[in-house]
Amino acid sequence: MQEIVMTKTDEMVMKLLHYFITEEGYNPIILHGVNNEIWLENLNSDYKVIRIVSNYIHNDEQLHYDLAKANYVLRKIKVKTFSFTMPTLNLFVNMGENVSKMEEEASEFNHFSCVKIKTIDDIQKSPALLEIFPNIQKEVDYKEKGLELFIKLTTDINKKNEEEARKAEDVFSAKKPIVTYTFLIINLICFLLAHVSHSFLNGTVLVNKTYMNYEYYRLLTAAFLHYDILHLACNMYALYVLGPQLENFLGHIKYAFVYIMSAITGSLLSMAFLGDTTYGLGASGAIFGLLGSLLYFGYHYRVYLGNTLRSQIIPIIILNLGIGFMLTGIDNFAHIGGLIGGILTTIAVGIKYKSTTFEKVNGAIVLLIYIIFLGYIAFVGL
Repeated sequence: MQEIVMTKTDEMVMKLLHYFITEEGYNPIILHGVNNEIWLENLNSDYKVIRIVSNYIHNDEQLHYDLAKANYVLRKIKVKTFSFTMPTLNLFVNMGENVSKMEEEASEFNHFSCVKIKTIDDIQKSPALLEIFPNIQKEVDYKEKGLELFIKLTTDINKKNEEEARKAEDVFSAKKPIVTYTFLIINLICFLLAHVSHSFLNGTVLVNKTYMNYEYYRLLTAAFLHYDILHLACNMYALYVLGPQLENFLGHIKYAFVYIMSAITGSLLSMAFLGDTTYGLGASGAIFGLLGSLLYFGYHYRVYLGNTLRSQIIPIIILNLGIGFMLTGIDNFAHIGGLIGGILTTIAVGIKYKSTTFEKVNGAIVLLIYIIFLGYIAFVGL
């Protein structure tokens, strides 16, 4: 059996890699053509990107070139992950003594920090590193050496990667969209009933505050009514395309809640601008809420869905809002109300494996304030 030999540099790289993956929740970034460095990302951390550089940096000029190259790669990552700023920590484990302007070189690039770590004792010399990762020195000071250390670190990293893969599979695995199909059927039934019975239509359509007469259920029932077969077909096709994906990601109950709350918030904002002789109906407010929810979900999972957000979801939202402003007969207020409502409701219910309790509580508070505000402008007026 071939013996595994680890140099001091290799050992330090493995220790740092083990710490950031297993203790701090960082994930490797796959970059083609990048050698002698490892990129890690955690978009919820103070340092969103960490580079562990094992390439020998022998002077300030080479350091400047290295940071310029990293900055170029980082710009591409920003675009993919929809990040305006991306604080990056560069850890150099093989830096020569001729490098004398590390801080000056790092200051030339926005949100770059550089730390030289050849030994564990070097960690103590970096207060900025210890401020963000106070346990790093203790966690990387392993008793195991050589092959025993290699086996321990690789085993732990593999377990962590397997756990992250399991979570991703749990979120993205296909599930039966029973709630979406239920909403499709309800919309179809309501369409038939409305065109058979005018009393059903008149009793469920959205009206302005003058004629509401405490019938607040109209805020929801109006979202299941449609003017004609073309109106129904367009909205149901959008629901058929978007619904199963989002129901997969959120789960049945959260998805249903997002749809209903988006319908209500869309109706509230629409109601605020209804004229005396007009009425509102249609599922477009709820569907825009699904777009908003998918936008928020995609932001949290933008490592997986970054390209989809940029090339599909955002253009669809902008295009449809633009059409709504240019054409008459389209209730863009319902679209905007539902879009914002969908985002806020998704923050409140949370994204699996991503949202914290603090974020969900804040989301619920903001959602409640949003509904109260819409209710005020709908029923009282500004």
